[in-house]
Amino acid sequence: QVQLVESGGGLVQAGGSLRLSCAASGHTFSGYAVAWFRQAPGKEREFVASINWSGSITNYASSVKGRFTISRDNAKNTVYLQMNSLNAEDAAVYYCNADPRTIPDSFKRGDYWGQGTQVTVSS
Repeated sequence: QVQLVESGGGLVQAGGSLRLSCAASGHTFSGYAVAWFRQAPGKEREFVASINWSGSITNYASSVKGRFTISRDNAKNTVYLQMNSLNAEDAAVYYCNADPRTIPDSFKRGDYWGQGTQVTVSS
């Protein structure tokens, strides 16, 4: 099975940018579709963005479309989430989620999760 490790979170001012990384080990990452989810305190975990196995298909939550970009480098076994124009509503723990059979989205989660990385946005 695949192991996922997120990194790149931190404190950023409103309007700033961060790039999150999800590094995979233990299995060929190109065999997994990947999504990012986030969870703010007191809220349910929500879908942010997804990418298919080759990187040719991406999908975004309406709240981040136009500001966030998901991408992957299968040679590096890594998926990225570039986040621009961050605001207070983007503050959350961000989780990487992967699945070998389906692309995770708002209605279905993949089988494998990372431990999460905290994103804090200051005003």
